[in-house]
Amino acid sequence: MTNRSDIIEQLFKTHYERLHRVAVALLHEDNLARDIVHDVFASLLDSPSGTLDTVTPGYLLRAVRNGCLNQIRDCDIHQRFASRYFAENDEYDTEEWPDEETIACIYALIKSQLTEQERTIIRLRFTEGLTFAEVASEMGLSQTVIYRHLRHALIVIRQQINHNG
Repeated sequence: MTNRSDIIEQLFKTHYERLHRVAVALLHEDNLARDIVHDVFASLLDSPSGTLDTVTPGYLLRAVRNGCLNQIRDCDIHQRFASRYFAENDEYDTEEWPDEETIACIYALIKSQLTEQERTIIRLRFTEGLTFAEVASEMGLSQTVIYRHLRHALIVIRQQINHNG
């Protein structure tokens, strides 16, 4: 009997390229498209066990398309808000964010709250700018595992910053 992660990894290997192409066609941005597709597969990891029986290529395609449309909608809302709210505020364009204090807090959280593996993934993905596939290859793990570790690390960082801020 195959386990849940193996089934999801097989779905990922089988459908990732096609789903990624669809996301790139909708978003016109490769990294964002990768993130949307990875989010769809990550949501499968968090879903109840019986839902894997209903996952079809059409379901995955709709999930990616809906994720892209949500991203486009959210981006449009953010741009409209920023143009209205900050129209007369010169500080918006010159203000640096995150500030040095926030960056120091994030680095401290990475050192104290994350595992060595999560720290390595964060460094490779964000400092060295490697893609999920490159990080997976470098560490000898699957892209799904890399994504799960990165997702967990970001959740921990966000929760700690929100709790402290």
